[in-house]
Amino acid sequence: LATMGYITPTLVGTWPGYISPSSGLKFADIPNGLGALSKVPFAGWAQILIYCAFVEVSGIQNRPSDAPGDLGWKILTSDDPEVKTKKLSA
Repeated sequence: LATMGYITPTLVGTWPGYISPSSGLKFADIPNGLGALSKVPFAGWAQILIYCAFVEVSGIQNRPSDAPGDLGWKILTSDDPEVKTKKLSA
């Protein structure tokens, strides 16, 4: 995923417009990789972190149970303990 995030802007280009209109910084001015850390304004990083925290917290209320790893999918699990052990041991 990190590799695709590095390669994609080079192949398809960047979004048009400004990442920070107040400082005149365009999306095209942001370099790939670690160089972006110093170019993106602090408010931009804060927005990213706040969004990530929101996504994490909003998912807490949607969990089907308190069991670790129970996401409500029955692909790798089963109600039958013997079948569940067999699937998880594969």
